[in-house]
Amino acid sequence: MLHVMEHRTKRTYRLTERAQARVRELSGQYGLGESQDAVVELAVDRLYREVEAAAEAKQWAAAAADPEFRQEADDLVRAFSTVETWPE
Repeated sequence: MLHVMEHRTKRTYRLTERAQARVRELSGQYGLGESQDAVVELAVDRLYREVEAAAEAKQWAAAAADPEFRQEADDLVRAFSTVETWPE
């Protein structure tokens, strides 16, 4: 398997002592990530996925309230309910 190294840049952030201690603990005591930088990257990726999921859920909720979308979805359900299926 070929791993491509991502370009990395040095960026300084101001973190509380508590956050720094937790990063060290997650990296050292729990072995999360290969380094403290990796722990921060994992945390940012996880938060990003959570934010994306919340935004997507909001879009689906809006779609469910949209009469045109609901009609189209109902039409698709009806269209596919008459399609042949494999015997059980």
